[in-house]
Amino acid sequence: MTNPDKAARQPQADAPPSDYRLLLPDGWFRILLDPDEREKSVAALVERQFQGIDNAPHLKEGLRKDLRNRAAKAHRSGGIELYLSLQEVGPFTIPASLLVTLAPLRHAEELPLDALARALADGGPAGQEVSVEELTSGAAVRVRKQVAQPADDATDRAYASTSVEYHVPVPGTTAFLLLSFSTPLEPLADAMAGLFDAVADSLTWTE
Repeated sequence: MTNPDKAARQPQADAPPSDYRLLLPDGWFRILLDPDEREKSVAALVERQFQGIDNAPHLKEGLRKDLRNRAAKAHRSGGIELYLSLQEVGPFTIPASLLVTLAPLRHAEELPLDALARALADGGPAGQEVSVEELTSGAAVRVRKQVAQPADDATDRAYASTSVEYHVPVPGTTAFLLLSFSTPLEPLADAMAGLFDAVADSLTWTE
C-alpha cells in the first residue's frame, strides 16, 4: 500500500479532527468531488488512461463524461472523495471503488453504535451482514451486502456487486464518516472485502 506524505498524528481526545487519512493500494486514483477541483481530477484520470493513445477521441470523451456524471452524483449525496481502482492483474483491470461521505446527524446527541447497527440490520436487505468492528481509529459499524445491478449492455446479464460500508464516528462530533466500498467481481468478493477491511483499518484522524 502507498505511504502518506508524512506520518499522521491522532488528534487529542474529544477534539474534532481537521482531516483524515487513508492508505490505498497502488493503482487507486482519487477524484476530488468539490466542483472547484473535480474537473482537474477527472482530466488527470482521463489522460492517464489514454496515455499514448491518440486515435480514440470518442472513447476518451465518453470516459470523461462518465466520470463527470459519477463525480457530480457522488457530490450531491454528500461525497467528499471518490477513489477508483485502476489496479491491473495481467491484461485485466480490477474494478472497485470507494466513496467517502461525511454524514452529520440531524440531532445533537451521539448515536450509539449498537443502536445504529440494529437500525441498519432491520432496514437492510436479506442476507446482509452487520457488525460493530474495532478499527485503528476506533469502533465502527460494518455492513456487507450484495447489491443487484441491471443487466450489462455487453453481455445482457444481470449481476450483483459486493458492497462493504463502514460507518465511522467522527471524534468530538455527532457526525459519521461513511466509507462505501464496491466491486462487481462476484468470484473475488471475499478477497475484495478483505482488501476493503484493510483500507478501512488504515483510517487515521489528523489535527
